Amino acid sequence: MAETFRILNTLNDYLWTYVVIILLVFCAVYFTVRVRGVQFRLLGDMWKVIADRPVSGKKSKTEIKDEAEDELKKIGSFQAFAVSLSSRVGTGNLAGVASAIFIGGPGAVFWMWIMALFGAATAFVEATLAQLYKRRGKESFYGGPAYYMQHGLHRKWMGILFAVLITITFGIANQIVQSNTLCDALGDAFSIDKRWIGIGLCLATIAIIFGGIRRISHFASIVVPFMAIGYVTLGVIVICMNITQIPAMLSLIVKSAFGIEQAAGGAVGIAIMQGVKRGLFSNEAGEGSAPNAAAVASTSHPVKQGLLQSLGVFTDTIVVCTCTAFIILLSGLYDSGYDGVLLTKYALESHIGASGGFFITAAIFLFAYSTIIGNYFYAETNIRFITGRKSAVNAFRIVTGLTVIAGSMMTLQQAWSIVDIAMGLMTIVNLAAIIQLAPKAFALLDNYMSQRHEGRDPEFHKSMMPDSEADIECWE
Repeated sequence: MAETFRILNTLNDYLWTYVVIILLVFCAVYFTVRVRGVQFRLLGDMWKVIADRPVSGKKSKTEIKDEAEDELKKIGSFQAFAVSLSSRVGTGNLAGVASAIFIGGPGAVFWMWIMALFGAATAFVEATLAQLYKRRGKESFYGGPAYYMQHGLHRKWMGILFAVLITITFGIANQIVQSNTLCDALGDAFSIDKRWIGIGLCLATIAIIFGGIRRISHFASIVVPFMAIGYVTLGVIVICMNITQIPAMLSLIVKSAFGIEQAAGGAVGIAIMQGVKRGLFSNEAGEGSAPNAAAVASTSHPVKQGLLQSLGVFTDTIVVCTCTAFIILLSGLYDSGYDGVLLTKYALESHIGASGGFFITAAIFLFAYSTIIGNYFYAETNIRFITGRKSAVNAFRIVTGLTVIAGSMMTLQQAWSIVDIAMGLMTIVNLAAIIQLAPKAFALLDNYMSQRHEGRDPEFHKSMMPDSEADIECWE
């Protein structure tokens, strides 16, 4: 077993150093330039979309039509946003950030910020494409990278490859990390055997995922805002308690990011690697996961959901991950030898006492549980793409429960080894697709801005695309 994980780590290092990071940085910068920094200049529109309010303040014809559609189609922009955020805002924000600092030092935080700021443009492109090529289903709209690969690039083989990779990544590997982190936190707090925690988590997960996308979206829309606001509030309290240390901490982050305070020449590379890896694990920009949630929304223009997914990247990394990083760095425990959620837990306890440990335990439970639910949805969407059989979906629901139990029995670094290689491979396939389809997203953004400048609430119809014969199903 040890030899297997050694091989996986070697493969991970090569894959991320020479392929994934280069592609992620290239796409993030290229898309930011090409969409003229849409993630910064249309922040106001993002908040209007999340409130289900058109830019003009009036309902568009498309939205009025949506209200008359079958009730099963009514999954709004906010619910779709909540599903994607339930996957983004998870243990990556607590354990992932802690592991990045543990391995890469404080400088890893800087590179997480950089990837989020530029990566939000990548998230915009992939989510907009998911909306453009979404399909109609019995329960809701559905779509994602596998679908824009088939209907946009006309390469079903590529869609199947991606569907297999995302199912492995989110349906199995990612679930192991979430379960491992949750069981570690609960086991440490209450001295309970992690195997029993894994069994309980398995049953709680199955209770939600057998209810389908409507139960998943409803669950996420309630739990995600509650847990995110609570955690950010605590982070702000800790920052205020240590306000005089903020300048020194920011200086430490910047100096560590460029190796100024490190003796080893490879320190900068390690910081960048960990910042990008854990940043991608947390905000998922370019990975191809969030578009699966973006596709289910009923909205008047594809660009609206693209904007909302960009906001999700900011919310995840610039807000929630930063809270964790500041809690850890302000505690001074970042080089104490603790890793993962235990580092975050003990750091918070150093600020507010034993109650911090109980708060982190509760936060981990909500973060990990909601992420397990969101991850399952991504896998289910792609299993439907591969087979379309209800029996396959039900079988995978059982596999998800067993995976959650398995995660309770592994170490954190073993879990990261599995998720990193799976995440890297699916990211490569997704980026290869959106680079080719990006002109469609650029054209949609031009269309959106043109209508907006005319004072109208933007709405889209298939005939507005330059290539009106494209395989677009839901925008007649």
